Amino acid sequence: MMTATRVKERSLLGLKGLDQTEIAAIMARAAYWDKQTEKVSSVLASRFVSNMFFENSTRTRFSFEMAEKRLGAQVLNFTAAASSVEKGESIYDTVRTLESMGIDAGVVRLKPTGVLAQLSEKVSIPLINAGDGNNEHPTQALLDMYTMIKTFGEIKGLTVSIIGDIMHSRVARSNLWGLTRMGAKVQFCAPENMKAPELMEHAPYVTIDEALKADVVMMLRVQLERHATGMLQSAEEYRRQFGLTEERASRLSPNTVIMHPAPVNRNVEIDDAVVESAKSLIFPQMSNGVPVRMAVIERAIR
Repeated sequence: MMTATRVKERSLLGLKGLDQTEIAAIMARAAYWDKQTEKVSSVLASRFVSNMFFENSTRTRFSFEMAEKRLGAQVLNFTAAASSVEKGESIYDTVRTLESMGIDAGVVRLKPTGVLAQLSEKVSIPLINAGDGNNEHPTQALLDMYTMIKTFGEIKGLTVSIIGDIMHSRVARSNLWGLTRMGAKVQFCAPENMKAPELMEHAPYVTIDEALKADVVMMLRVQLERHATGMLQSAEEYRRQFGLTEERASRLSPNTVIMHPAPVNRNVEIDDAVVESAKSLIFPQMSNGVPVRMAVIERAIR
C-alpha cells in the first residue's frame, strides 16, 4: 500500500501546485505513449481503475477509459445518474466504497468545487481530477499543452489567448497555471459578465482584436444560460462580438493555431467552417488526450 505522502504525490488534483519538472515529465511520457504502435500494453495488468463521474461528460470519460484500457488496466465505470448517490448517498461514501472494493486509483469528476481536495485527504488511493466544479481540469490543460509542444516544439515564449466564459471555466484556470509555469504568456478575452476578477492579477484581459494576434487562439464553450444578466443575451450577439467567425479567422497570422476543449457550440463561439479549417487543432487535441491521460494514470499507479 502507498504511504499517505506517496498517494498525495501520485494524485493529480490540479496544475496550480505542479512544478515545471513534473509537467515536463508528464509531457515526455505522453510522447512515449503517443509513439507506441501496439494498442494495448500490459503495464497496468491486474490493476483496477474506477472512473467516478458525478457530473456527465461522455467525451472525457471515454478518453480516460481508452487510456486505461490501453495500459491494460481493469476499468470500472461509475455514473451518478445510475447510482445510490441519487438516493442520498454522499460522494465521500461512494468513493470510500469503491476504495474498499480494491481499486488502485480513481478518476473523479464533480460539480461542487473543493470537494475533491477534501476527498483526497480521506482516502488512501491516488485521485485524478477529471473536472472539479469551476476549479480545474488538469488533464485537459495537459493535453492542450502537449498539442502545443507537438505543433511549436516548446511552450516557452508562446502567447496564448483564451477567449470566452472565463468565469465558469476550469479549463481556463488549469491552462493559466500550466502554461505560465512552462513559460508561456496567457491572456484572456471575455465579455464583462464572463470575466473572473480573481484571475486578473495573473493574466491581462485584452480586446478580441488583440487576442487574435496570439500564437494560440483558444476558444471556450460558452453557456449563455449561466449568465442571467449582462450585455450578451443571445448566441448571435456573442458570435458577433466574441466569436471566431470566418472573417476573424482569415485575419490570423499564418502560424497561429486554433484550439477548443470541446464540445463546440458551432456557429456561436466558433464558426462551423473554422472548426474544420487547416488552422484548427480541435480534433488532434482529442487524439492527444489519450496518450496524455495514459501518462497521468501510469504516474498515479506505478
